[in-house]
Amino acid sequence: MKYQVQENCLTIYLPGEVDDHNADEIRREADAVIGRNHIRYVIFDFEKTDFMDSSGIGVIMGRYKTISLIGGEVWAVHANERIRKILTLSGVTKIMQIYEEETV
Repeated sequence: MKYQVQENCLTIYLPGEVDDHNADEIRREADAVIGRNHIRYVIFDFEKTDFMDSSGIGVIMGRYKTISLIGGEVWAVHANERIRKILTLSGVTKIMQIYEEETV
């Protein structure tokens, strides 16, 4: 997992597939970074992601629970149509914003 910390914001660059095989690693690393850096905002970057199953939804929900307890927010960026559909059908869009790619 690649990630970037800027002040109190963590951006998680998700891999091509977010599933049972890598969800635990993403969860552990994200929680460690959140704990060390006093993170209030988590951005999930789906730019390279083409597949996500319920394990991936669990990763998002868990980070949301952690961050919302301290008044923070969780966002998604660069979600393609397939990922947006998965996020919508799972109900995750009720707890997080999905931002479209900005055009300049």
